Amino acid sequence: MHIGRNKLLTRIKEEFEIHQICALLGPRQCGKTTLAKELAHHFPTSVHFFDCENPLHLARLDSPLITFQNLEGLIVIDEVQRRPDLFPILRVLVDEDKTKQFLITGSASRDLIHQSSETLAGRIGYHQITPFSLDEVGEWNKLWLRGGFPKSYLASSTKLSIRWRDEYILTFLERDLAALGFNITPYLIGKLWRMLAHVHGQTLNYHDLSRSLDIDQRTIKKYLQILEGAFMITLLKPWHSNLSKREVRAPKIYIRDTGLLHRLLLLADDNIENHPRLGASYEGFAIEQLLRRFNAYQDSYFWATHNGAELDLLINHENKKLGFEIKFTDSPKITKSMHLALEGLQLDHLFIIIPQKEYFPLSNKVTCVGIENIFSTEFSCHPSINS
Repeated sequence: MHIGRNKLLTRIKEEFEIHQICALLGPRQCGKTTLAKELAHHFPTSVHFFDCENPLHLARLDSPLITFQNLEGLIVIDEVQRRPDLFPILRVLVDEDKTKQFLITGSASRDLIHQSSETLAGRIGYHQITPFSLDEVGEWNKLWLRGGFPKSYLASSTKLSIRWRDEYILTFLERDLAALGFNITPYLIGKLWRMLAHVHGQTLNYHDLSRSLDIDQRTIKKYLQILEGAFMITLLKPWHSNLSKREVRAPKIYIRDTGLLHRLLLLADDNIENHPRLGASYEGFAIEQLLRRFNAYQDSYFWATHNGAELDLLINHENKKLGFEIKFTDSPKITKSMHLALEGLQLDHLFIIIPQKEYFPLSNKVTCVGIENIFSTEFSCHPSINS
């Protein structure tokens, strides 16, 4: 089975109308290389492919200026974070030859952007490539349970999907995280990641993590930034409506892919609905899909006060404040906390996201939306979204 990613391909093609270099950033095995090859297959010029994990390709890249100068058309460099020394070379090449175009992929966003932002300023456009999203696959329940990594989602059986996820986690712990800057043993890295899975959807307590791992809080924060930069977790910032001490100030933690979350919790796909972390798992899944829907990774928050009022997600969208409450229920209702969020945050609208295929108003300011509908035309045409 093949899942077409035509929207992403269109965005990449449009990027080349603006910049000579396009960067695809996302977690390992989320489909970046497949996208690059699919684009190359239909590209109107000649295409040259370099994989920075291939020793033969690396040998050619030992003299990158000579290698690239003799090539025309599109040049694809896969896993470029392994060769950051290439960025100054790319700047020279695109300044000298306007016919050359580069498509680069990387699995470490913060490092990659930091290394290339100054060197390639004005010459490069960035696109975050995620595992499969709801608008690409349609089956929200399968996507929630298995996660969106292509080999997990497309596996021919649940057993094989679980096996792939377990191996992915092991490889990530033993190889990838060490390469990203973790100076602790794979055992402690695994313990940290599983601790994060158990507090998924909760505000972070750095002291508890530090005490459990016997690592200082400053190092814990550094490791969380690395995990966030590797697209494994989301640290959702708290919204401060004023300087009140009543508001929660610590971020919330979410494992971005719920398929990986379930395996970190040692959950099989067929017993999630009986697990105490059911609500938190669904909340994280819905939030991740909403962040993709609105492309709101940089402008999204949660809100909570110490007296119990809270809002799962706040997104600033085209000068509108949109609130989202995630509820795993088939009988949604407006709560006191929602009234407090509407008034205290001056929301333009509040949406309740439920695990159904529904769409109906509960009041002038509150609408119930089934998770299947968040990419729908009906939702997109809501007055608070389509200004």
